[in-house]
Amino acid sequence: MPSSTQNALALTGRTLLALMFVIAGYTKIGGFAGTVGYIASKGLPLPQLVAAITIALELGGGLAIVAGFYARWAALALALFTLAASFLFHNFWAVPPEQYMTQYLMFMKNIAISGGLLAITAFGPGGWSWDERRNAEPSLRAARV
Repeated sequence: MPSSTQNALALTGRTLLALMFVIAGYTKIGGFAGTVGYIASKGLPLPQLVAAITIALELGGGLAIVAGFYARWAALALALFTLAASFLFHNFWAVPPEQYMTQYLMFMKNIAISGGLLAITAFGPGGWSWDERRNAEPSLRAARV
């Protein structure tokens, strides 16, 4: 496969994967009180702080992945966050039968998303990214000298 095709697919994949986090983070800003209430309902301490950190992680991490800016670190942080959220908020094994399928699907969706994020962590964001540009700059400077 030509590298331009690989780079286009990597950018498209990063964008599609990160879109969920960017939208979720943005939506939580407008619904901050509801987000805090939901976090508190799960028994987590400091729900306002957790909500603020969640918004920063979803928006910042999502945008970093789209841009390919420290994408491996952003993807790893979001993968760990998503895995934790799966167990804390989508514990399908402990819900009433009428909620089981919805929570099971949400849990499995999050596991799959975490897999995609770990692939970015392992293989990087691809050639069309700030990371690739930053990594290429020292060799470009050396070639000019």
